[in-house]
Amino acid sequence: MERDPAARGLLDVVLSYPGFHAITAHRAIHAMHKAGVPVLPRFLAHLVRFATGIEIHPGATIGDGFFIDHGMGVVIGETAIIGKDVTLYQGVTLGGTSLNPGKRHPTLLDNVVVGVGAAVLGDILIGENSQIGAGSVVVKDVPPNATVVGIPGRIVSKEGKPIEAPAQQADRPHVQMPDPTATLLARLEARIRTLEERLANVQAKESESGGNGTSEAALDSLDAAAL
Repeated sequence: MERDPAARGLLDVVLSYPGFHAITAHRAIHAMHKAGVPVLPRFLAHLVRFATGIEIHPGATIGDGFFIDHGMGVVIGETAIIGKDVTLYQGVTLGGTSLNPGKRHPTLLDNVVVGVGAAVLGDILIGENSQIGAGSVVVKDVPPNATVVGIPGRIVSKEGKPIEAPAQQADRPHVQMPDPTATLLARLEARIRTLEERLANVQAKESESGGNGTSEAALDSLDAAAL
């Protein structure tokens, strides 16, 4: 109710929210798993996955206040540890990168938010109050109060201060989420524009001197500029 403005009341949540159904079922399934009950916890988790579209391994440890918004496609691995008041959005994967037994899934500390389609992989630590941008792939530890975006994920702000200052946008929800790919494309576009202007100048000089096309020296100069 606190974190989803679309919620229209407790009955709406109880009847219609797959994230609520998945986490409520997981509380009981996890207790059976810890008690050593064979087979049944995994079978029940499979049924919950079929009903909700959310896959939570019975071994995952999840704190209070956990919220999955929409939730279709969310996967939480066996050794994942999730702190209090964590929020996951649709398509998030808390996965492993090793086939060895033991801790192989991430740990998310309190108040972490993971955006749509993000993947947090391996035995890594995501610090308190950190935010993972939509579509990011995080394979390294994230310090507290940081924002991570991109593939592979990189820190773009920490303690509320941008590491690379993004363009300001009014009324942006949650946090500033700069797009590193868009920044790179903008730089490439500016570089291409500069090269086109240089090429036009070379062609104009060749026309004035009566030459046919650009000289090899001029083209070599443009190639060097491009490099």
